[in-house]
Amino acid sequence: MDAAGEELADRVRALLGTGADLEEKRMFGTRAFLVDGRILVGARKNGVLLVRVDEETGAALLTQPGVEVAVMGAKTMGNSWLDVSPEVLADDDTLMFWLDAAREVNEASRAE
Repeated sequence: MDAAGEELADRVRALLGTGADLEEKRMFGTRAFLVDGRILVGARKNGVLLVRVDEETGAALLTQPGVEVAVMGAKTMGNSWLDVSPEVLADDDTLMFWLDAAREVNEASRAE
């Protein structure tokens, strides 16, 4: 991973804190942050944030500037995998918005 991705991973790590249910792994060229074994977000090359949400939430969030459906290799993912550009993530409040969006969907899916 490049320096921008590492810097984003550091910011994500600081904002998520620590917990028994939080795990960090290298996956798909991404520094992934998992909760209870499910990908929450990932810090990608060039400081792009990969965010996992549900399809409905993803469709709504795609209207935000700097957000697009993630592409992994040759595969375009569905609305539940979003790439958020580093320009959008300039401050920790905005980064926290995206972390909270991913956490909300993750918590809802665990409750089902």
